Amino acid sequence: MSAFLAWIATLPALAQIPLVLLAFFVVIALLIFFIEIAPRSGRKYTIIRAAACVLIPTFIFLTLGSVYWAAGAAAVFGGLFFILDYRSKQGAGYLFQLVGFMSPAIFLLAIGLIYPTIQTTIQAFMNSRGTRFVGLDNFIWIFTQDTGIRTVLNTVVWVLIVPTVSTIFGLAYAVFIDKSRGEKIFKVLVFMPMAISFVGASIIWRFVYAVRPAGQEQIGLLNQIVVWMGGQPVDWISNSPWNTFFLIVVLIWIQTGFAMVILSAAIKGVPAEQLEAAELDGTNAWQRFINVTVPGIRSSLVVVLTTISIASLKVFDIVRTMTAGANETSVIANEMYSQWQGFEVGRSAAFAVVLFIMVLPIVVYNARQIAKQREIR
Repeated sequence: MSAFLAWIATLPALAQIPLVLLAFFVVIALLIFFIEIAPRSGRKYTIIRAAACVLIPTFIFLTLGSVYWAAGAAAVFGGLFFILDYRSKQGAGYLFQLVGFMSPAIFLLAIGLIYPTIQTTIQAFMNSRGTRFVGLDNFIWIFTQDTGIRTVLNTVVWVLIVPTVSTIFGLAYAVFIDKSRGEKIFKVLVFMPMAISFVGASIIWRFVYAVRPAGQEQIGLLNQIVVWMGGQPVDWISNSPWNTFFLIVVLIWIQTGFAMVILSAAIKGVPAEQLEAAELDGTNAWQRFINVTVPGIRSSLVVVLTTISIASLKVFDIVRTMTAGANETSVIANEMYSQWQGFEVGRSAAFAVVLFIMVLPIVVYNARQIAKQREIR
């Protein structure tokens, strides 16, 4: 397949245009085939389906020169036709329409997500060149080296602090400005960092943390304040372990706006009758918040916490831009890139698998919460 793609890349731009158009028409033809021809019953259409199961893998083999791709295509098409035939006999012929319309998205998902996931998992058990199976050596290296352990611990610290602090700040801000004069302006001020890329935010905060030797004019806001108060300049992002917390501040600054917007919308959805009833029962503002508002926005809190947790787990831009992982600030995503850059493909893939395992429980929990909400509805 790589040779075929390399051959396409060598063609002139004008020669590549017909190939792109041909690929487009092939996809359209496959959609029409699945929607109009494949689901129909009768000997003629059975022969057509059987021919498709032979011709399509043959075409893939002749084009890509790979037996594995051809065998995979034959298995996929054969299984798909079997499902269509079985479902149509059960009176559920609508399935072919779903498959027909979803097939482009499913194909892109398989190429862009499923295949790289499988490939990365396999590489995690291979050596640096990907030529020899080494078992769990890459994972053992991660959890026995000080660098690997520090990287994992830093990631855990990020995922514990950022979602908690961002959600608390966002929720408190949403409650305090709710139904206040100038609410829209207050929301815009806090939400503005969300419009900045992680790299842009990191550059802004590098100026905030910038340091110059004592006696020189400070260009960093934080050190200028320290000097005004009679202190000495501090290299904030070089002193471990506190430098990790100063990097965490950047992501909190960004994600607080996201939490505020989601939770503010959820607070406005809490029935006013419940708040009024609680007030008539003699409860104070804090009791109404804990016993009425928080239970009413629980689903939104789950969404905010899980979303920010995943963002914290895969944080890369902030660390890479501000410290490049130096001074014990590296996280899994940054270390994964650093190992790949150093041609340690196996270790890089192992870090990716560890990150996937850490994200998986959050995704599963979020999916279960969504399922429970559907059951309630």
